[in-house]
Amino acid sequence: MPGRAPTPPWSGETAALVTQVVDELTRRLARDAPHPPADLVDTAGDARRQALARLRVLRDVRLAVRRLEDQAAHAAAASGAGYPEIGQALSMSRQGARRRWPGLITNSTPTPPSPESRSL
Repeated sequence: MPGRAPTPPWSGETAALVTQVVDELTRRLARDAPHPPADLVDTAGDARRQALARLRVLRDVRLAVRRLEDQAAHAAAASGAGYPEIGQALSMSRQGARRRWPGLITNSTPTPPSPESRSL
């Protein structure tokens, strides 16, 4: 897509590291989920329970990441970033960022003074 910056080389490394950390977290949390009594456990049922517990943990991780993205977008806007920059940071279009955060960028959003205005 024209105007979109290339993906930084470290982003693949970041994704791989986050995948590894989240995978380990979900396994631990799923493993620590309440277990049924020992006499009711069957191998297939236990595997299903573990898989479903991991899905619930991943849902919660997705919601947490979404909240963190919202906080970062608000901080970026408060620091003077516009929809094009916020969209680019998330590999989405300016319009996509505007749809996700309508009203985030307004005339009242503080913007840092330009270098030209400081020299006046």
